[in-house]
Amino acid sequence: MATYACLSLPATPNFQRKITNLTRSSLTDQSQPQSASQTAKRNLLRLISDQNRGLKTQSDPQKLSQIIEAVDSLAAIGRDTVTTGESLSATWRLLWTTEKEQLFIIKNAPFFGTAAGDVLQVIDVEKKTLNNVITFPPDGVFFVRSDIQVASAQRVNFQFTSAVLRGKGWEFPLPPFGQGWFETVYIDDEIRVVKDIRDDYLVVERAPYSWTE
Repeated sequence: MATYACLSLPATPNFQRKITNLTRSSLTDQSQPQSASQTAKRNLLRLISDQNRGLKTQSDPQKLSQIIEAVDSLAAIGRDTVTTGESLSATWRLLWTTEKEQLFIIKNAPFFGTAAGDVLQVIDVEKKTLNNVITFPPDGVFFVRSDIQVASAQRVNFQFTSAVLRGKGWEFPLPPFGQGWFETVYIDDEIRVVKDIRDDYLVVERAPYSWTE
């Protein structure tokens, strides 16, 4: 899922370095025994660290299988937890996904003379809103607005309401399209792991900033 905003965002980051730093921050003392969730989380972050947000995984079925197995391990740990509460409200930044539409845009942005920056999912549980965002620094953004409804302890239903392609000084509205659901199978104070209605997977981190239109 993706959105845009008129923000001057940094150039496309080094995602391998970012995930490596995230892994280190979640395991600050390797000498101490790690919980099952920390071990599973570290394994997942290690597996996706060199996958360029999922682009490399598309041509590596063995790595995809390993990542899905790691996702399933975290999902098993989080099975009885509630993940649709206030902790879900955040600006989430993409680390890895299997969603073909997002990966297509990330891969092909250079053909349009730009590069994809941060890919975001902005959720507000109280306001029942979701924005899916893809940024094109310094001024471009594509975002899809959605209404959401918490359906269960881990599932959220969504319906797209509008979409906008925006650049510096211009904006092009697009019609809404589609509805579905996603399940947050694991969440903590750093990352969130998602499965959706199309059997796609998403791993995101809490962004260090809040995105707004």
